[in-house]
Amino acid sequence: MAPLFAALSLPNWIKGLYYIDAGAVAALVLFAAAVYLIHNYVPKAGAVAWVTAKEALFQPLFVILTLVGIFALFIFLLIPYNTLGEDIKLVITQGLTVVKLIAAFLAVWSASSTIADEIEGKTALMALAKPISRRSFVIGKYLGVMIAVTLIFLVLGTFFLNTVSYKVVYDARESSKDIPTAIECAQAVYDILPDLALAYLETIILAAIAIAISTRLPLLPNLTITLLIYLLGNLIPVIAQSSANQLPLVEFIARLTSAVIPCLDHFNMETAVAMGRTLPWIYVGWAVLYAALYCVAALVVSLLLFEDRDMA
Repeated sequence: MAPLFAALSLPNWIKGLYYIDAGAVAALVLFAAAVYLIHNYVPKAGAVAWVTAKEALFQPLFVILTLVGIFALFIFLLIPYNTLGEDIKLVITQGLTVVKLIAAFLAVWSASSTIADEIEGKTALMALAKPISRRSFVIGKYLGVMIAVTLIFLVLGTFFLNTVSYKVVYDARESSKDIPTAIECAQAVYDILPDLALAYLETIILAAIAIAISTRLPLLPNLTITLLIYLLGNLIPVIAQSSANQLPLVEFIARLTSAVIPCLDHFNMETAVAMGRTLPWIYVGWAVLYAALYCVAALVVSLLLFEDRDMA
């Protein structure tokens, strides 16, 4: 912790967030720089991404989801869970779930509507009449959706980390214990950064899937199928275990499902939080590789489905 900052007369939970909030600002700057580079140095896909991101950011849904997320994260601080000192775990679990679900809903909704609506409204035909290939169109749409999703994740994620730091002090004060130090507050926040990263990776996978489905189906069927994939993705370990030593056809279907549908259970953090375990960053690294490969595969499928799609 910076000596000058530590010397200031501030609550410990704020001092503990010095590097976290500084990192959030740095991430926001890098995010803005990445958007600028995409917009200016990837001209075709960047133009599509910029328009898609503006549509997602300026729609009322983005503001509503952000406000709902902030309100829910704030309320979690004040709810008495009566868990005999384990309230912080429930706050972390519920907070991570809220941030993930809100970002995932925005991703799926935006991805589901952006291509399907433009095909139905003939806007896609006008865009493709310009020197924009179908490949640039699909990739630009995905990048545009991810710009909006990343922004809401940065906003809600930063607010969530601040609430966790405050909850450490709040619980100690409510239990008449010694006020935790800034280092203790910071440690509680650092421990959940890998969990937050996994939540973001799960979101980008769902967005890629929704983009692929959107090339062929409208909004409502897309939302339904993506929800089904989300549920099955979290049940894949159970499906694989229960199908072992079963009929060959049942076992084959279970293995096929496990191979096609992403295993989203790998990105769930509830068990680790409940047991007080900190996920190692090497695990996050493998999860990044898995998410990147699956997103690339989903985008390739998107391009194949969109290549011969009739725009008329």
